[in-house]
Amino acid sequence: MDTPDTDQQQQLATRRLSATLARVLRELSRDFDRRVTRLLRERGHGDISLSHQVVFTNIGLGRTRVTELAERAQITQQAMGKTLRELESLGYIERAVDATDRRARAIRLTSRGVQLVDDAVACFELVKRDYAGKVGEAQLAELEARLRDAAVKLELDYLPPDWADTNGR
Repeated sequence: MDTPDTDQQQQLATRRLSATLARVLRELSRDFDRRVTRLLRERGHGDISLSHQVVFTNIGLGRTRVTELAERAQITQQAMGKTLRELESLGYIERAVDATDRRARAIRLTSRGVQLVDDAVACFELVKRDYAGKVGEAQLAELEARLRDAAVKLELDYLPPDWADTNGR
């Protein structure tokens, strides 16, 4: 049975968990994703969900096979395969024989997939402008630069190659 002391300890533990860097980063990421998804729906991509975004955020980083996409997204090959089948049926991607290994299938964007990427980049900019209007352009640019710098210094997996060369600027 919980006592008043236990209740207070639970409340303190909950507050400590909600006041972490992990929580701040997760909430910012979730807000960004929700805003972009809403804007993409307004641009005619109502069939795209948050679960599909793992493909588009990882597909442009070199040779792209199911196993590599799953590894980059940190999900199982089965989950990635299911997501890819959905995107293929929606006309955003296609599978082709990999030129470097005829046994493997490479994933590539269709023209509809390229349009989605173009629309997504435009949506990213709209959300970024909205954020800048709320927190200040200089502050947002500084935040982005510091986060990018931290990602490089922490040697996170699968960063775009130019981040290390130019620090993303």
